[in-house]
Amino acid sequence: MHFHLTAEQVAIQDAVRGTLGECWGMERLHAFADGEADFDAESWQALMALGIGALALPEAEGGAGLGLLDAALVCEVAGEAAAPGPLIGQIVAALAVAQCQDAATRALLPGIASGETVATIALDSNLVQCARTAQLFLADDGAGGLCLIAAGEGVEIEAVSATDRSRPVSRVTFGSAKTYPLFVAGDPMVQRIRDAALVLIAADALGGAQHCTDLSVEYAKTREQFGQPIGRFQGLKHQLAHMMLDVEPARAQVWYAAYGWDAGLPDATRAAAMAKAHLCEVYTRTTRAAIAAHGGIGYTWEYGLNYWFRRSVHNRAWLGSPAQHRARAAQLAGW
Repeated sequence: MHFHLTAEQVAIQDAVRGTLGECWGMERLHAFADGEADFDAESWQALMALGIGALALPEAEGGAGLGLLDAALVCEVAGEAAAPGPLIGQIVAALAVAQCQDAATRALLPGIASGETVATIALDSNLVQCARTAQLFLADDGAGGLCLIAAGEGVEIEAVSATDRSRPVSRVTFGSAKTYPLFVAGDPMVQRIRDAALVLIAADALGGAQHCTDLSVEYAKTREQFGQPIGRFQGLKHQLAHMMLDVEPARAQVWYAAYGWDAGLPDATRAAAMAKAHLCEVYTRTTRAAIAAHGGIGYTWEYGLNYWFRRSVHNRAWLGSPAQHRARAAQLAGW
């Protein structure tokens, strides 16, 4: 039994972290947040060149033959960097299409896997990430199933000013648009695809929370007050310790939820719900604590902690609040 990442998994995270370090620094994030676009083509192409779109696909489908756990590790690094783009939607759409039996829908897979066709999630809300750029929307079919909706005629998109400045959203209304069927109501894949999205959101939250914790620790080592680093003050030591104790145990929860999905464990759906609920609360708590630990500079736009706080607020509401998923987890456990 292994309790740590394999060398291959560490290499995947290092590759994604290095790529984002080259193409998505704070200056680029500031420029993107101040602009009008909802998509950054350069960082997207750089990530897709690593094969992330096909990472969790079977080798027979042209993928890497890895699993949701590996995809979660990628989303964790994306969360660290507050990376733009509908990365979670792209991965989940690829998983869905790979399991679909409809020939016309399956014909979309090469474009999704390569990243040339941008897919985003439009489940449970009409506020959709990167909607002005996306070519496909993973959505409910109105009868309890799932489908892909093609951008274009029958899809109305209205840009809105939203909380998350790293992944801008638009209000989307679907009319008589072209659709591609995925799974009908009652198909187990409907819930599995939703569970996969929850796990990847939790992974993004984990990465963001870890980043804010690390940033706070480094700041405490270098910022001086009364002639010494503020990290020597007992009150701040306790605060940083609580942040770490909040984040680190949650890592196993994300890994288990992803592993449970890959292995088809009986409690996989409950584990996904619990991971989404807990990690999104950890994320918001950690970003608030990080801003407090930084003092006045933590509140400034230029320093940038607000991006992770805003992202945490978005993740918390996306596909269901922590309260909703805790209630689901309790129901699934028979409580």
